[in-house]
Amino acid sequence: MNILVTGGAGFIGTNLIERLLEDGHKVVSIDNYSTGFETNEIEHENVTYHNVDLRDAIDFDFFMENPDLIYHLAALPRIQPSFEFPALTFEANVLGTINLLEWIRSKENKIPIVYAGSSSFHGGVYKNPYTFTKWQGEEVVQMYHKTYDIPMSICRFYNVYGPHQLTEGEYCTVIGIFEKQFREGKELTITGDGEQRRDFTHVFDIVDGFVKCGNSLVIPNAYNAKVDGEIFELGKGENHSINVIAQSFDSGYTYIPKRPGEVQETLCTDTKAHELLGWKPTIDVLDYIEGVRVLWTEKM
Repeated sequence: MNILVTGGAGFIGTNLIERLLEDGHKVVSIDNYSTGFETNEIEHENVTYHNVDLRDAIDFDFFMENPDLIYHLAALPRIQPSFEFPALTFEANVLGTINLLEWIRSKENKIPIVYAGSSSFHGGVYKNPYTFTKWQGEEVVQMYHKTYDIPMSICRFYNVYGPHQLTEGEYCTVIGIFEKQFREGKELTITGDGEQRRDFTHVFDIVDGFVKCGNSLVIPNAYNAKVDGEIFELGKGENHSINVIAQSFDSGYTYIPKRPGEVQETLCTDTKAHELLGWKPTIDVLDYIEGVRVLWTEKM
């Protein structure tokens, strides 16, 4: 297949493209490199990268005229930065999505799109600008599906970690922060009392669910009509407290003030992805941390 990936130079996008290339597809990535990096670009004859800002209403035919499928990952992530930059977050996450869908609407053959949602939806869509804009993105995708017959699915991600994750800056994840602090021999910083629980899901499992969803929309022998217009929750189905995660690094830690806008618990209980996509996450976060701890202890 010919596949367009937005946000292809970012954390999840890089892992997704690696998988798509392994599966034999031709890929075009568009990314504005606000949270993605040129160092994430993969040297392969079947992938090309373009520096593009989805906030600009452009003709995407220039990059890939008739893709068979679009994976839409491009967004400004993370809750905390969205408090400082709500308008920018809205432009990137909602306007960018609208511009992409307008291009799809202009095509004679409507291109299926798989949208990357966020499990933060379950904590309340008005809790912070990031969650609100990701939910608005979902609503826009569903409106174009129902009004213009654009094939689509939404996959909500739960607390993703793994290779290519950000380890510094305002957009990094807690596992990324802890890994960097551990490698540098620093105390891990736990926000609040550390009893908040998260459903940590490895990026390889996330990508597998994302790909299974896309395949079910377009590949004849994998097609499942029930997938079109559906929302899937991609989470491990178990959670751990931040205290347990920090303690698993077998390192010192300290507490810092609680941050606004975050929920006390995330946990995926929806089994629709298992039933309709045949998806099953397999990687455990504590096993992952043990591997990281052993690797870097040996290097120290």
